[in-house]
Amino acid sequence: MNGKTHLGHTARKRFGQNFLHDDYIIDSIVAAIAPQPEDNIVEIGPGLGALTEPVAEKVNCLNVVELDKDLAARLQKHPTLGDKLKITQADAMQFDFGQLASEERQLRVFGNLPYNISTPLMFHLFSFANKIKDMHFMLQKEVVNRLCAGPNCKAYGRLTVMAQYYCKVIPVLEVPPTAFIPAPKVDSAVVRLEPYDHPPFVAKSLKVLNQVCSMAFNQRRKTIRNGLRDLLTVEQLQEIGIDTTKRAENISVEDYVNIANYVYDMKAQ
Repeated sequence: MNGKTHLGHTARKRFGQNFLHDDYIIDSIVAAIAPQPEDNIVEIGPGLGALTEPVAEKVNCLNVVELDKDLAARLQKHPTLGDKLKITQADAMQFDFGQLASEERQLRVFGNLPYNISTPLMFHLFSFANKIKDMHFMLQKEVVNRLCAGPNCKAYGRLTVMAQYYCKVIPVLEVPPTAFIPAPKVDSAVVRLEPYDHPPFVAKSLKVLNQVCSMAFNQRRKTIRNGLRDLLTVEQLQEIGIDTTKRAENISVEDYVNIANYVYDMKAQ
């Protein structure tokens, strides 16, 4: 084996493919997901089926979304899982996950996400948050640190605020590069995201919240008064209760929601 080929499939760099092969890690992830027979469960990027097989054994039906047509075709011919799998060969970034959910059965989503699309893919999934019960993702450890971060630390950013707006974020386990073929140059980790039924703080417009966060964190070295000066005056920020000498990474999720709601109300007038 040349190190890039696993089970006869060559990992494709453009799809960011790294295949999981460590049994202890695989068992730990499946235990964290804890799939139940009746679950409405969907896997993003099943790859060579390292997680697909043990999860499918525990459920009646498993939806999988796979971009690589060779891997999708390979799963179609799987000797034991063929009947349980519903395979969609599609780009998860464009896929309407809402069509898989129902009133009675919210989605449970999991996957070993390609590092190059993990952040935009999570933003795409957040738009279906009301149809999702939970998500378990293998991600670059640095991304998991960003998801879990609190204010006043370097890892805290737009992804943190938006993820914590939608979801309770729980780190599950760390995964070394040796668990993959080919071994990535970075450490990985698994995280659980549980969308809130009722968010602790409610944004009147998610578009405005995203805009405020983008503007603030694009200039994270600046104070918030300078980062948001195209949107709000110092007096307006003080009116909301924001310390204008702080930087983007010092502002809490609740404060960002309050800023976004203030901006929204101004625009609505």
